Amino acid sequence: MNFENIDTGCIDLESLPWIPFTPYNPEVMLKYVKFNPITGEMIVFLKAPGDMEMPRHHHSGTVIAYTLTGKWKYKEHDWTAGPNTVVYETASSEHTPVALNQGEVIVFNVIVGDLVYLDDNNNVIAIENWKTGMQRYLKFCEDNGIEPQDLTAFNG
Repeated sequence: MNFENIDTGCIDLESLPWIPFTPYNPEVMLKYVKFNPITGEMIVFLKAPGDMEMPRHHHSGTVIAYTLTGKWKYKEHDWTAGPNTVVYETASSEHTPVALNQGEVIVFNVIVGDLVYLDDNNNVIAIENWKTGMQRYLKFCEDNGIEPQDLTAFNG
């Protein structure tokens, strides 16, 4: 069986580039770790300056966000996430992320499904998911002479 050939992988984060999260905010950087086209899961680090605000967005699936540095929140909630906190977002949640000027924010995210970015009138302005992340990663590698890794591989 093919599943018996799937092995545990260890990913060298230093070998993966930080990529600007354009067109949303070029100061926000992403480090894509893994894309799963079967489940729609994306594993990605987000690094942002302490004063950033991202557009409001809706999640079609769940998100787990572990904060390594800095502090951030959603405008729509009372809590603040800081180092060593985990935020669990249910499918269909909607919010606006804001950093709280407490230094650089770095968050490890496990995202399932689409992130649907919305304007003030609830119009869809963009949809992000594993496929758009893969396209951004491959384009960045091509533009910067980097040999891309297969981030969809189960054993890499």
